[in-house]
Amino acid sequence: MLLLLLAYLGGVLTILSPCILPVLPFVFARSDKPFLRAGLPMLVGMAVTFAAVATLAAVGSQWVVQANQVGRWLALALMAAFAIALLWPALASRVGAPFQALGGRLSRSADSADERGRGGIGTSLLLGVATGLLWAPCAGPILGLVLTGAALQGASTGTTALLLAYALGAATSLAIALLVGGRVFAALKGSLGMGEWVRRGLGVLVLAAVAAIALGLDTGLLTRLSTVSTARVEQSLLDRIQPPAMSGSNAMMEGATDAPAMMMMGTDAAGTPVHTEGNLPSLAGATGWLNSEPLDPASLRGKVVLIDFWTYSCINCLRALPHVREWADKYRDQGLVVIGVHAPEFAFERDPDNVRRAVSDLRVTYPVAIDNDYAIWRAFNNRYWPAHYFIDAQGRIRAHHFGEGNYAESEGIIRGLLQEAGRARLPAMAASGTEASGVEQPADRDNLRSPETYVGYARAENFASAGGLVHDREHRYAGTPPLTLNQWALSGDWTVGREDARLEQAGGGIRFRFHARDLHLVLAPGAEPVRFRVRIDGRAPGDAHGVDTDASGSGVIDEHRLYQLVRQRGDVAEHTFEIEFLDPGVRAYAFTFG
Repeated sequence: MLLLLLAYLGGVLTILSPCILPVLPFVFARSDKPFLRAGLPMLVGMAVTFAAVATLAAVGSQWVVQANQVGRWLALALMAAFAIALLWPALASRVGAPFQALGGRLSRSADSADERGRGGIGTSLLLGVATGLLWAPCAGPILGLVLTGAALQGASTGTTALLLAYALGAATSLAIALLVGGRVFAALKGSLGMGEWVRRGLGVLVLAAVAAIALGLDTGLLTRLSTVSTARVEQSLLDRIQPPAMSGSNAMMEGATDAPAMMMMGTDAAGTPVHTEGNLPSLAGATGWLNSEPLDPASLRGKVVLIDFWTYSCINCLRALPHVREWADKYRDQGLVVIGVHAPEFAFERDPDNVRRAVSDLRVTYPVAIDNDYAIWRAFNNRYWPAHYFIDAQGRIRAHHFGEGNYAESEGIIRGLLQEAGRARLPAMAASGTEASGVEQPADRDNLRSPETYVGYARAENFASAGGLVHDREHRYAGTPPLTLNQWALSGDWTVGREDARLEQAGGGIRFRFHARDLHLVLAPGAEPVRFRVRIDGRAPGDAHGVDTDASGSGVIDEHRLYQLVRQRGDVAEHTFEIEFLDPGVRAYAFTFG
């Protein structure tokens, strides 16, 4: 219920966002008609269509994206025809072009229906459907939470309900604006000759909106221009209303760096547990297993089990991994079974061969369940990478921990559960902690001032190139805009998709102004390995190079994974990072820092 309320309030706030501007003319074009018969059906059609299309886009495959693009162009043609009908009703009635004729019939049928008192509800509903296909709201924190949850939790009534709540919130604020606009239109229409001029003015605005959407300005330039920033208001709502388990994350299933630990180990005087979090769910939803035959709760009875939700390009998971490996090795003979549940974030992490290679490279020897359908994720109602669930010998979930850190406390839980199971003689805990190097080394929290930043347009923030991100088509990004902290920019010919950006021509690059000891970038090669060169403030990195570059900044992308490109030695300061790709085909997914 709280998520539904959040989604609704996030939708209400869209009236303050510049991304609503292109659809306002479509809405106000019906402002002179009765609200219940014209405005309301249009807004309902817009909300339902947006919810349906967004649900499919969040969880669907490429054919859904292509179908939606076709629908958007048809909707643009419909709206252009409607605008021509508003501007030149006589012309629309004479021209036989299909879409112009349809626009003229829509406008005239609605007018005649109003005159007969029948309302033109169907016409308004159809225009609302077209508006829903064209609307591309700015992805603030609340919409980001909803869309990311939809992508990971799968298609469900809950997913659609959240998106519908968001769209209804937007429809509510538009309805208020429409009611006010209707009164203004009625007053102007009462003046001699003003009604026809207002009608033509609305036609001009609708044509301008069609042009803006066709040129991608609604998802590019307008996402960067805002007189009122809604992101801060939305984040404040999230902080105040969201359940505690979601705090610390700007999306429902985002990697949790500092999510709170919740340890539930209560016992009564006889040593009997008094609090559990349910039983170990079925693991049958795994699409494959590595390092083991398929496991199930029955076969694990009598064992202490640690479930580790992870994905191999997640920096938080990689930094927790040395501790998980150590526990698996140290306590295996005492009855501990560690199961890594690999739940992918990016599309390439669904490839079993990529996961198998990563498991080998990362020296993971314990069983790994490949959870490509998120069946195990949903069975645990999980929300984070990494997430650890501790199960006792009777198959009961006794504790959990989200995110990095608190490793000594987590090991203490493992030891306590083993002792409950009758394992009295346990290896000593390491006094100095677990050794880690490379990307697995703990982050330098005191100098970490740059957040995880996605390159795909679905979750991109702080993009500084002129014109904004152009969606799903090749575009040349030119110039070198000055960057402030945590801003980034592209150069060269790129196609930016929902989760990544693909370089079309050699010589393109990415710049990022950052403040952190380490800079990582999730990358994937094309058909062939891709050479690259890194610069920090325009110079070779020298001693500040990461494990995947040398002192000259040179390196090669030959696998789908996270690459460490910068590690500052000594004092950590703010710098401009730049990577130039010497070959085409590379895909860039996300920056992370440490």
